[in-house]
Amino acid sequence: MIQLHQISKIYNQGKTNAFQALHKIDLKIADGELVAIIGTSGAGKSTLLHILACIDSYESGEYYIDDTLVKNCSEKKLAQIRNKKIGMVMQDFALVDDFSALQNVMLPLDFSKSKVSEKKEKCLKALQAVGMEKFAHHQSNKLSGGQKQRVAIARAIVNEPEILLLDEPTKGLDPFFKRTLAGILRKLTVSGVTIFMVSHDIEFCAEYADRCAMFFDGDIVSVGSPKEFFAGNSFYTTTANKIVRDWNPGCITLSLIHISEPTRH
Repeated sequence: MIQLHQISKIYNQGKTNAFQALHKIDLKIADGELVAIIGTSGAGKSTLLHILACIDSYESGEYYIDDTLVKNCSEKKLAQIRNKKIGMVMQDFALVDDFSALQNVMLPLDFSKSKVSEKKEKCLKALQAVGMEKFAHHQSNKLSGGQKQRVAIARAIVNEPEILLLDEPTKGLDPFFKRTLAGILRKLTVSGVTIFMVSHDIEFCAEYADRCAMFFDGDIVSVGSPKEFFAGNSFYTTTANKIVRDWNPGCITLSLIHISEPTRH
């Protein structure tokens, strides 16, 4: 489980160009839950993602992974958490171009004391989980965007993490690969993996997330199930409209995106 209590982040603290990126964030994410964060660029979504990944610090508040208070961890302990408990897929996939898919997936195992044959078997299982075992020896720069995405996910889950963090996972994917990605993520949540996703893809979030949260100016201003979130007040697109109408035929939806003025807490 992930627990955030009053998390605040200030860049350039004490300087004239100080900027508060996060304002006392409170959020709990259960084991096996997929939570999507939606918001405009610069709202603080990526900052929160980096804090969850233990690659950025925060000024105040408490961040727990299960019973572990992150701010009390040494650098060695944080490295262990990043390697064993957290998997992350970056927006640009961050694959090594001249490595094969298999070699890319093996990267998190570089410091493992396991035999090379055991590492290879583990990586092939991760590639199989995302339907990419047939492309194990293909050079990554020869793969399509959807295939690169799946290799990046395989690399993120090869150590069987408890938490998977995704930054714009559907960017550049066609509808077929989006559905494929949704199936992969659902299998992971069923197995107990907690997934936190930053996305501008409203339709994907509406259809596949367990909960959605609206980020605005460094604060979570709305959170709920997709039905509550999209039918309540946030914003709509054509597909999201259809999904909401299916849930609640009597509701009124908008054809244009609308963001209501958030209420500060």
